[in-house]
Amino acid sequence: MKFTTKEDIEAPIAAVFDMVSEFEMFERSAIRRGAEVQRVDRMTAPGPGMAWDVSFAMRGKQREMAIKLMDYDAPQRMSAQAVSPGFNGAFIVDLIALSKNRTRLAVDIDFKPQNLSARLLVQSLRLAKTSLTKRFKLRVAEYAKDLEDRYKRRA
Repeated sequence: MKFTTKEDIEAPIAAVFDMVSEFEMFERSAIRRGAEVQRVDRMTAPGPGMAWDVSFAMRGKQREMAIKLMDYDAPQRMSAQAVSPGFNGAFIVDLIALSKNRTRLAVDIDFKPQNLSARLLVQSLRLAKTSLTKRFKLRVAEYAKDLEDRYKRRA
């Protein structure tokens, strides 16, 4: 199942990449939403190889996931791979400089079921694909607006 969206942000590409790669902020956000997040690498600077173990509730069941940063090409691209007992997934963030102070944020999430129970879960999600896609696009749009506001406060 794949979700894709793009948003334009009134900020330079370098500033957007710096904000998008604030991993501690994402960790805190996931914890506030009820997930358990454990950083499992010993890296001091952001880069490929950063990894997290995450546990969260979804559809009434506790899910475990290992996330690893695969690509960190500042300021254009970042990608991560997620592996769990039932799913494999990829998360890609691409940034494109439209002008000196305007950046396009493209976010792609793709996950594939790896067993029968995961396939059944994905099948039920496909029935709600339209509303899930709307929610995904809305969340990314809100995040892009937040990035823009944070940049304006810094400048």
